[in-house]
Amino acid sequence: MSLDLSRIRADFPILSQQIRGKDLVFLDSGASAQKPRVVIDAMIRCMEQRYANVHRGAYWLSEAATEDYEAARGAVAGFLNASDPREVIFTKNSTEAINLVAHSWGRGVLRPGQAVLISELEHHANIIPWQMLRDAHGIELRVARATDAGELDIEDVAAKLADGKAGLVAITHMSNVLGTVTPAERLVAMAHAAGARILFDGSQAAVHRRVDMQALGADFYAFTGHKLYGPTGIGVLWARLEHQERMPPFLGGGDMISSVTFERSEWAPPPAKFEAGTPAIVEAVGLHAAIDYVSALGMAAIETHERDLVDHAMRRLTDIEGLSLLGRAQDRGGVFAFTLDNAHAHDLATLLDRAGIAVRAGRHCAEPLHTRFGVEGGTVRASFGLYTTQGEIDFLAEALVKAREFFA
Repeated sequence: MSLDLSRIRADFPILSQQIRGKDLVFLDSGASAQKPRVVIDAMIRCMEQRYANVHRGAYWLSEAATEDYEAARGAVAGFLNASDPREVIFTKNSTEAINLVAHSWGRGVLRPGQAVLISELEHHANIIPWQMLRDAHGIELRVARATDAGELDIEDVAAKLADGKAGLVAITHMSNVLGTVTPAERLVAMAHAAGARILFDGSQAAVHRRVDMQALGADFYAFTGHKLYGPTGIGVLWARLEHQERMPPFLGGGDMISSVTFERSEWAPPPAKFEAGTPAIVEAVGLHAAIDYVSALGMAAIETHERDLVDHAMRRLTDIEGLSLLGRAQDRGGVFAFTLDNAHAHDLATLLDRAGIAVRAGRHCAEPLHTRFGVEGGTVRASFGLYTTQGEIDFLAEALVKAREFFA
């Protein structure tokens, strides 16, 4: 299985432009991916022809918009191989999805004195909500170590689960800094054997490889639309229905109730219970189009293409004198964070921008991970998408060699 990159790149209008007189080399898809024409067109068509509020109008446009919104939920369920579309809760991004679990499952189901286990690999979105839960609800927060290779220390995970006090494991499925892919199925088995539920932050993994909820066996899974070639403002929390039934609402308002009096309110059944107010209607349509797009290409073909990119990048980047890569995990996706001798990350990113190369500089919302690897000034991160070519990686490598000479 292979991808026709020339055709794919033509699907993304933004890639045809020049930046500072240079062809755009976009290597920041890990922050937010570009959008294919089909996503843009679907959202425009929704606003021009089928837009109204959903779930509440007794007229054709509202019925059509509701049909499109719920069709998006069905598309997400199919993408994840969920057993029931009701397991799909729409949020505005992965951050909100994780916060939903922290505030609802965390406060409504976890008991003070129980523990939540995270890891050193986490994005801030999978750290701060648990710190807030710890401080407000008396939950213990445990942190599993990362190895020097940037992999999750499985022995440390086992040790921190051994006393049976962990009620929840919340772990990234793929690091947004190191590209490390964690052993998800093994972690599910370990968590469940210890009596804990498990949440995966799939913001990166869901973009790069097939994610199957039936095979994975997790309890919660979060990802975001804008990294999956869809729009901003739409994310997903997949949660088993039996968990949703036990969880109190995260937000209160319209459309998440079955009845309201001034004395008390009754909640709507899941997933409506967690989707208060007017939802991201147009964005859900865009996410549906993005899922259709990547599904038509085939997630297996996308994964094969990106594995080839990773292998090529490892060869090219490790040959550059003075460049240090963070992490050397055996199973990794298309994310590379690095430093270059004598160059501050922001200065290096600025110089690369002059060559038309878009990369990210900083700590990438993962300050504890950078501290773990002794990097205080931040790193430059190149992250790939399905439209990335080996030629663009070569161009990056050549630009880095020139930058090394400049900063020396």
